[in-house]
Amino acid sequence: MATGQTTARRMDMELPLGTDPVSVLRRVEMLEYVLERAIALPGIRRKIGLDAVIGLVPIAGDVIAGLLGMYLVWEARNLGMSKWQLARMTANVGFDTMLGAIPVAGDLFDFVFRSNSRNLRIIRKHIDKHHPHARIIEAA
Repeated sequence: MATGQTTARRMDMELPLGTDPVSVLRRVEMLEYVLERAIALPGIRRKIGLDAVIGLVPIAGDVIAGLLGMYLVWEARNLGMSKWQLARMTANVGFDTMLGAIPVAGDLFDFVFRSNSRNLRIIRKHIDKHHPHARIIEAA
């Protein structure tokens, strides 16, 4: 860890509190994991996250999930991403929130449409292009 950089430790995971691109990326990746892939469903090879679980609570659950998704957009704004990218990310969250609010069908939609994963891809692409020192090499 870089000198002078602060971290918060929760559940044996380090959460970087810095404003540098690497710290922002780690926070965003951790939130995306919790919202989209933290819970393995037995019997099927599909993972869900907090977004789908709290989306089961009518209206309020989808609003809370939308606010958590907007945190990713806020972090992206702090990275200096373009207005077009921020608008696209906001549209992803808005689309997910609006359709997720529909009873039953919205819950199935939350299972398939992962706005936070889409937004993470947009952030990674920006970091790879504008902050090469923070580039992530992913295994195929």
